Amino acid sequence: MTEPTHRVGANTDMSWNAWGDPAQATSLPESVRGLVGEVLGAPLRPSPGVEAEELVLPPCALPDAARTALESVLGAEHVRTDDGARVLHTGGKSTPDLLRRRAGDVEAAPDAVLLPADHAEVEAVLRACAEHAVAVVPFGGGTSVVGGVEPLRGRFGALVALDLRRLDRLVDVDDVARTATLQAGLRTPRAEELLAAHGLTLGHQPQSYEYATIGGYAATRSSGQSSAGYGRFEAMVLSLRVATPSGTLDLGRSPGSAAGPDLRQLLLGSEGTLGVITEVTLRVRPRPAEQLDEAWSFPDFATGTAALRAVAQSGVRPTLVRLSDETETFVNSALSGEEAVPGCLAVIAHEGEAGQVAALRELTAATLRAAGGTELGTEPVAHWRHSRYSGPYLRDALLGAGVLAETLETATTWSNLPKLRQAVTEALTGTLTTDGKPPVVNCHISHVYPEGASLYFTVVAAAGDDPLARWLRAKRSAGDAIAACGATISHHHAVGADHLPWMEAEIGGLGLEVLRAVKGVLDPTGILNPGKLIPERP
Repeated sequence: MTEPTHRVGANTDMSWNAWGDPAQATSLPESVRGLVGEVLGAPLRPSPGVEAEELVLPPCALPDAARTALESVLGAEHVRTDDGARVLHTGGKSTPDLLRRRAGDVEAAPDAVLLPADHAEVEAVLRACAEHAVAVVPFGGGTSVVGGVEPLRGRFGALVALDLRRLDRLVDVDDVARTATLQAGLRTPRAEELLAAHGLTLGHQPQSYEYATIGGYAATRSSGQSSAGYGRFEAMVLSLRVATPSGTLDLGRSPGSAAGPDLRQLLLGSEGTLGVITEVTLRVRPRPAEQLDEAWSFPDFATGTAALRAVAQSGVRPTLVRLSDETETFVNSALSGEEAVPGCLAVIAHEGEAGQVAALRELTAATLRAAGGTELGTEPVAHWRHSRYSGPYLRDALLGAGVLAETLETATTWSNLPKLRQAVTEALTGTLTTDGKPPVVNCHISHVYPEGASLYFTVVAAAGDDPLARWLRAKRSAGDAIAACGATISHHHAVGADHLPWMEAEIGGLGLEVLRAVKGVLDPTGILNPGKLIPERP
């Protein structure tokens, strides 16, 4: 097939075999190549992957009757079966996803890509797919790193990707209540542009910011880098509109309610397995008049962790709180060419009204000083802000140089954090050490709460002869360690297919039965996103 050039409206697709914009792809600098090779104890070797022209997709298996029904809903031009559209929807952007596609494995490509224009068309598509036994994978920005949009067919003979990019409007803004209603296919930069015209912002900035969508955030319970100040995405949600094969759910009427269990919480984080979120009403905030950044150093990770806990429990809420361990601090300094920061680097930011930010900053600074922190000024934060969306591009450059690179995350209480970090580090090191050379395992805290925090690990290891198998073994070991520590299997990446083996440990057998019962009502034929979130009964 030829290089995919699938474009619809203002939304530009990411690379079919890498993260993001092909124009921003980078090669590994020689200085970094030498450093990585030295640390891993193996020379780097090119691993270019196949070209798009070499890909061979399976024939479209969409039955004629199903295609006719879908075209009657959407129009023929919005039922795409060309190879370019199909390959661009063959999974997400995890390292396993990309290793498969770089090897030319597109066997799982969806049979068609559907492009509905509104809620009514989404609901009609789901009814048609249920009638014709066609599996449906809801697709937003395609940024999942846990197999959340992998085209798993389960027991179905045909599968379609339901691309929501045409649902891209700001529906309503309530300046008095400070809420905004946005359609699910809206990407974050465009959402912020539309809100800025009203002097408002979401303040939600995960690493996937440039490509992820409003609906995707809700479906995965996303958490942005400024969660300390703005909160997790689900905390911003006032109401949801959801299309299901059984009908429409309109959930959420007021800022608070005692009218029974909050059904929004069943759909938030449901990952397209219970319904397709088409519209979200969110709490928004005035755009900050002032932003004050500052970097701090701590002699070690334990001291820095205690300092972040003191901040989180102080009642003062910085917008951004982040702490890198000693290894990540060193690696980031080496990559940037900056002078090495001693110990561990913390990044802190405050936002708000002019005149208030300095006072808040001083309260936080007093807590950090008392906990052993040293002020470093603003320059390290400026570098972090400049490069914070570029991590996946570096991952891809490492893959191209024959190096395995991937991330995973979890969360637990402050008291359990040291045990969890040690257990996951040992699990990764034990499975990825080659010829006595251990992998590089970085860790940082990027989301804090009064009760605990997240841990985010980045792993760089020799690829070996079968990098996919190596990573899957390491992931299994790390997941088992997380479960054994009583931590969550995912703080913000979601469950998808990759974390499915640990869902029973997460919510128990009875909890799984609750989810299965809800799915049986909303999606009785089981067409929605098979193989994700809810394990099949043994």
